[in-house]
Amino acid sequence: MNRLYTERPRVLVVDDNPSSRLTAVALLSVEGYDVLEADSGPAALDSMAATNPDLILLDVMMPGMDGFEVCRRLKQDEQTRLTPVVFVTALDDRRARLKGIEAGGDDFLTKPFDQLELSARVKSLIRQKRLNEDLDHAEQVLFSIAQTVESRDPNTGDHCERLMAHGRAFGEFLGLSRIEIRDLMWGGYLHDIGKVGIPDAVLLKPGKFTPEEWTVMQQHVLIGVKICQPLRTMRGVLPIIRHHHERWDGTGYPDNLLGEQIPVLAQIFQIIDIYDALTSERPYKKAFTPIEALAILQEETAKGWRNPKLVHQFEEFIHALQTEPTELALALASLPQTA
Repeated sequence: MNRLYTERPRVLVVDDNPSSRLTAVALLSVEGYDVLEADSGPAALDSMAATNPDLILLDVMMPGMDGFEVCRRLKQDEQTRLTPVVFVTALDDRRARLKGIEAGGDDFLTKPFDQLELSARVKSLIRQKRLNEDLDHAEQVLFSIAQTVESRDPNTGDHCERLMAHGRAFGEFLGLSRIEIRDLMWGGYLHDIGKVGIPDAVLLKPGKFTPEEWTVMQQHVLIGVKICQPLRTMRGVLPIIRHHHERWDGTGYPDNLLGEQIPVLAQIFQIIDIYDALTSERPYKKAFTPIEALAILQEETAKGWRNPKLVHQFEEFIHALQTEPTELALALASLPQTA
């Protein structure tokens, strides 16, 4: 069971002024918190690593490493990014508040402390942290399942990693929102998570599927939706999981959606997915060059399977990656292209 539900919440008070620390410790102890102390930025980081507190009450002005730098480091660390940071500032110190927001601070309190305000804010932030941690753990479980699915098929290599990289790059090229790009990237990992429910005899079959086996295989998109549906953060990923095998002319599965009925992110993702499969080596095929892969996409578009406008935009994107050595292009180039 999570430590948060079996022990009293733990608060780290960071302040170089002993009397200020004493005041905060006294107020928080009365509220039933386990209170730890640190008198400097480096000491705060050491205490975080050793004790994993549930919240940090952080003074802004400290010699050496100030509170802003402490906060920045915590928010950049995967292990501490969800820990709420409450900055302690002087009354009406607008500049400090703006810097605190930029550093990733979660809230602000002024000296001298108001006990009711301190209690309410600390309680609220710790409750929110618990919810975020539960959500974060659930998402990690889904990604672990997706990695397990990928590892079942030795032919796919780093397919999911490449899809995430391409999803981010193409999403930015199209001017998608941050949330849409995130959903596109998550789709790179989770689109085939439903294959965890497909028997190996079907999933790993080297030859052509029988009609019965093909029916079983098509169920992976519906299984994937059922797995991810309980998480609200997956709401934008579900259309990708369900509809990345639909076709523009309505001959795809599972719902035979036609044209613009297919969710936009699913349309975008399927083009990325197909392109990566074409340009990656498999035991049964060579890796096509980008030009060859784009030609095949054009052939499929002529058959009515893909959105012509989107395929044209993807062609422009690939040409831009090849001619402009941007950071994204270099990142994509560094990923393995073989199984």
